[in-house]
Amino acid sequence: MAFVSFVFVSVALIVGSIIALTIMLRAYLRHRGESLVTCPETRHQAAVRLNVGKAALNDTKIGPRRLELDRCSRWPERQNCGQTCLSQIENDPEGCHVWSIVQQWFRGRSCAYCQKPIEQIHWHDHRPALLGPDKKSVPWTELPPEELPDAFETHLPVCWSCHIAETFRREHPDRFVDRPGNRGAMGEYVEDVPGPRDVKTPVHV
Repeated sequence: MAFVSFVFVSVALIVGSIIALTIMLRAYLRHRGESLVTCPETRHQAAVRLNVGKAALNDTKIGPRRLELDRCSRWPERQNCGQTCLSQIENDPEGCHVWSIVQQWFRGRSCAYCQKPIEQIHWHDHRPALLGPDKKSVPWTELPPEELPDAFETHLPVCWSCHIAETFRREHPDRFVDRPGNRGAMGEYVEDVPGPRDVKTPVHV
């Protein structure tokens, strides 16, 4: 009887641990990365990062859960604020997440150069860029997150391939040679091969 009880308790502990770890992992994935909030004090955008460790532990507790900031673009000057902006993340964590905001903005838009739609954004590589009024493009990840909403109002979307090509053209004009043809799916040049009755005019990009 004692052995059966021991086995039952052990299984219950294992199952409980797995459930707790699953809840913590989901909370970590949900709250990791930076979020954009409207600072209650300045009414301007601020980039914040949650303490994901505490957020993950809070999700395993019964009762009220409180998020806590780990970083803010207004710190260290306003590090002792009341963190009332957290209510915005609690009410809409997905809508505040920088990655979600960027995806939503680029989705359905076309590159300012090649006019191809930017269908999917990858976090690890081939990141699209923003073309500013100065005709220079910069990957969106190189802009401070709190500046992205304003940049979305004044900049145009640029796919990764055109960003690389146009940056090279701007920085090394003496080494850039226009080639006839169109760009393929990965930005490579695909030359038009005219048939006997179909002579196409080369496209210079």
